[in-house]
Amino acid sequence: MLRRLLLRLIKLLFWLAALSVLLVLLLRWVPPPFTALMIERKLESWQSGEPIDLQRSWRPWSELPDDLKMAVIAAEDQKFAEHWGFDIAAIRAALAHNERGGSLRGASTLSQQVAKNLFLWSGRSWTRKGLEVWFTGWIELLWPKQRILEVYLNSVEWGSGVFGAEAAAQHHFGRGAPYLSARQASQLAAVLPNPRAWSAGQPSAYVSNRAAWIRQQMRQLGGNAYLKGVGE
Repeated sequence: MLRRLLLRLIKLLFWLAALSVLLVLLLRWVPPPFTALMIERKLESWQSGEPIDLQRSWRPWSELPDDLKMAVIAAEDQKFAEHWGFDIAAIRAALAHNERGGSLRGASTLSQQVAKNLFLWSGRSWTRKGLEVWFTGWIELLWPKQRILEVYLNSVEWGSGVFGAEAAAQHHFGRGAPYLSARQASQLAAVLPNPRAWSAGQPSAYVSNRAAWIRQQMRQLGGNAYLKGVGE
């Protein structure tokens, strides 16, 4: 009986793994209609009794501004064009920092953030991290870098119920994503570490200073010419 149960469990895990890979492959071409994080936020609102209006409109790669693409790379993952999903040097630095105590530091690449936002739940656990590695590996294998950045920009959280570049541009600046200025793009990127507490449209002094640093990093990376390395 135990052997049969074990075989059934192995078969179940095999089919779940195969389905997850097929899903990643499908999303290479099909815009994700929603993300796991959006579902999580909705569940949180039901539990708290505070309604939330989820805002999200898909913008294809050609309609996303280069300044916003570069701003999130400069802010979140400056080795995006070079790595295969994981920035090993950043992971080692984060582990060393966290061992010393104080505030926890992350080292997630844009690819890892896409995997987490699309498929997984928030929080810190070895199970979630293991699944994040699984999905990140397949995303990097099956998607071009351009697609990874396109999905990221259309899925990342930019405020309470605000997901993706188009909704963020409308919410914070009253304009469509293609019409964002370089300053506005950098302010959106500046709030990504804490988008529900910080405002891109009404930035604090800290967010403004961080946005200025991001614009400097964008120039040092080579500006929009950097995007050729991600397949533009």
